[in-house]
Amino acid sequence: MVVDTGGVITVSKSKMPSMIERQATAAVEESSAIIFLVDGQAGLTAADVEIADWLRKHYSHKFVILAVNKCESPKKGIMQVSDFWTLPSFSPLPISALSGTGTGELLDLVCSGLAKAEEQDEDYVPAISIVGRPNVGKSSILNALVGEDRTIVSPISGTTRDAIDTEFTGPDGQKFRLIDTAGIRKRAAVASSGSTTEALSVNRAFRAIRRSDVVALVIEAMACITEQDFKIAERIEKEGKGCLIVVNKWDTIPNKNQQSAVYYEQDVREKLRILQWAPIVYATAISGHSVDRVIVAASEVEKERSRRLSTATLNQVVQEALAFKSPPRTRGGKRGRIYYCTQAAIRPPTFVFFVNDANLFPETYRRYMEKQLRKDAGFPGTPIRLLWRNRRKMGKMDGGGGKGSGGRAQLSLKSRGRKLALTS
Repeated sequence: MVVDTGGVITVSKSKMPSMIERQATAAVEESSAIIFLVDGQAGLTAADVEIADWLRKHYSHKFVILAVNKCESPKKGIMQVSDFWTLPSFSPLPISALSGTGTGELLDLVCSGLAKAEEQDEDYVPAISIVGRPNVGKSSILNALVGEDRTIVSPISGTTRDAIDTEFTGPDGQKFRLIDTAGIRKRAAVASSGSTTEALSVNRAFRAIRRSDVVALVIEAMACITEQDFKIAERIEKEGKGCLIVVNKWDTIPNKNQQSAVYYEQDVREKLRILQWAPIVYATAISGHSVDRVIVAASEVEKERSRRLSTATLNQVVQEALAFKSPPRTRGGKRGRIYYCTQAAIRPPTFVFFVNDANLFPETYRRYMEKQLRKDAGFPGTPIRLLWRNRRKMGKMDGGGGKGSGGRAQLSLKSRGRKLALTS
């Protein structure tokens, strides 16, 4: 994920920084690598010195690249970067966004920084966010899991106003970070209420989804699945997060029998088709019944989200899918051809198909290939991404000096799934 920030003229020392400064600071704090961009034609300015001091003082632990832009001429570029060598702790790199000079080297540096950040994250603690509509029992689930009242539980909807983080250790010793969020209502309902606090709470809930690894979408057993539940499900899938559906207050279902859960699951699958791959857990948070299954399911989802398939196994699955159903022919008689497939990333699992022409594979066939991948390789509880790449275009990209280097690095950068901030 690449984040471009607004131009920072000065780093405010006041208690009320500007909106641009706040946005730039948030991007830098969340990023794994930072490109500090300066103007080679303008030379070193007081603002550049101030931003450099700010980065060195507060973010020395992050990977920062000093890129000197507008160095169109390689010979003049050496002279243009000379002023920036006076900035301690930085090694300036001349680039030109206009001509592309130096951008391959810049991308290689970025990828090396992201690789280091990934190595440091080997012992990361998975984050599980608990989301849903107001008063479905999100806080009750968190309290039942940790065994103490960490959040306010009330029949009045809206008592949780902020995203609350809680460290938790599962029965098997696995550590998690649980995030309880405010209930998410329809945007129109939030706007009509006129509550700024609720609007901020909903935004924080969406941010909690973004910074989580697994999302527990809580629905109430006796309540019908609404359009808002579907909107939340769409957000989870769009963000590429693992997900499990928690049906809370299961004890309120009257006259339950062995088939009740089967019929209920059919209804959920029908109304939340976008989360067909998500496991369903039935629980009652107030009494603590089956709440431990939430953590067990979330742990399994996180393992699937982080799983890699070998290229050999993956291509065997693809070949079997092709043998069962070939890509359709176009009216002109052309047919898509898959050369090979490889897994480029995890969290979520991302697969790249190298083909003769990506346009020859309609959406229906792409969905078929995803279905076959899930059927033969698993990945329950996590979305998967299928990327279709023209082999000829990749060949051209690999072919020419610096630009080829940038092309190869581009695939590596995409596979890392990390955040990069550009600050100037």
